[in-house]
Amino acid sequence: MQGSAQGGEMENYRKIGRTEEESPLPFADLPLDIVEMKVKEGSKIRNLMGFAMGRMALEGTRQIVFSGSGRAVTKTITCVEIMKRRIGGLHQVTKLRYKSLQETWEHRGGPEGTPNLTLLKSVPSICILLSKEPLDAGEAGYQPPDTGGGLWLEGEVETLREEEGEDPSPSPRGVKRSLCCEDTQMVKKISREDRQLETAPLPNYNYIVNYQQ
Repeated sequence: MQGSAQGGEMENYRKIGRTEEESPLPFADLPLDIVEMKVKEGSKIRNLMGFAMGRMALEGTRQIVFSGSGRAVTKTITCVEIMKRRIGGLHQVTKLRYKSLQETWEHRGGPEGTPNLTLLKSVPSICILLSKEPLDAGEAGYQPPDTGGGLWLEGEVETLREEEGEDPSPSPRGVKRSLCCEDTQMVKKISREDRQLETAPLPNYNYIVNYQQ
């Protein structure tokens, strides 16, 4: 860290810059044109899934990677779970690691020439590979395809509507509008456990979901 400030003095600073360490994807033998969805804290799931679903619908797209770090980890996992429910039979490999993050803070109202602060952090990062083709079942982090259906769950749609600031009022009975498509789709009746998808930690991820930056 360049410069100095006590914890209570940080309120006098504002963040003016942020850069993340660039590192290669932690998967072997990826195609050169692999689609990587880089999820940020402020990313809209509607936009992410609209693009990702469109690419995965192409015949030539066999794999896709979702990645995120820090507070974007939970949103990254949410995107993956939505895609797995929309597209059945996807194989998954999850990799966890730490990335270096540099933040630049500027003193507000201080004397002219007051130096900026540069904070270096190490934050958890997650990379998830989804593949239409089988992957090595012996690789660490591998998960076989889900056996459930590929339809949107009512609870997922309501959660995304609230995030996007839309009216969460229900659609006609048995019908929900997809947030990444223009058509309406029938959805199956869901259980109490299904409704907890967005709120309760998932068994395969809960060791990182509860991270607080």
